[in-house]
Amino acid sequence: MQLPLVIFDLDGTLIDSKQDLCNSVNATREAMGLARLPDELVASYVGNGAPVLIRRAMGDDATAEQVQTALAHFLGYYREHMLDHTRPYPGVLECLKELAGAGAKMAVLTNKPERFSKDLVRGLGMGDFFFQVYGGNSFEEKKPHPIGIHTLIREAQAAAERTWMVGDSSTDVLTARNANVKAVGVTYGIQPGSLDETPPDILLDNLAELPPLVLR
Repeated sequence: MQLPLVIFDLDGTLIDSKQDLCNSVNATREAMGLARLPDELVASYVGNGAPVLIRRAMGDDATAEQVQTALAHFLGYYREHMLDHTRPYPGVLECLKELAGAGAKMAVLTNKPERFSKDLVRGLGMGDFFFQVYGGNSFEEKKPHPIGIHTLIREAQAAAERTWMVGDSSTDVLTARNANVKAVGVTYGIQPGSLDETPPDILLDNLAELPPLVLR
């Protein structure tokens, strides 16, 4: 039987990066002369890439020039602080080790910039598990466009019917749907509430539950 391809979202799925993202956004707002925002509000802006995150965080009154200045500040600050508090979620390393031991192919597909994503994966000791890490600037289109999944399927020489997209938000489910692969959601992420309106095929409380499902 052909081995599965498992594609993971990063923030909110593999890693708990919420605090570092919120801190970086609020440091950016303060640098721009604005008040801090509640962490939960900032977290609700995460998932569609850094430019969208900062556009939302700056508010409707911000000019395009102010948003670009804020984005540059955010990227610089986050680069220095993205591993201050960020850690893998419980069950993630166990999941990755079991899948790797069974020969499954694994990759990361996120809307976070590619360089940051690769640095995070390596910095948290997960780099060897993935044959590829693609970010929001890796292609002309971000998730939920299926180009990332289609590319990974081709690179892995995998079959769509044996491919799984794992994420914490409706964006990930829609990406899976657009690519005609299985969608797995996790309940603990940054935007799990969005899965209520866009339910995945399978919903997990812990990624340690995933290997028996994809390896059967």
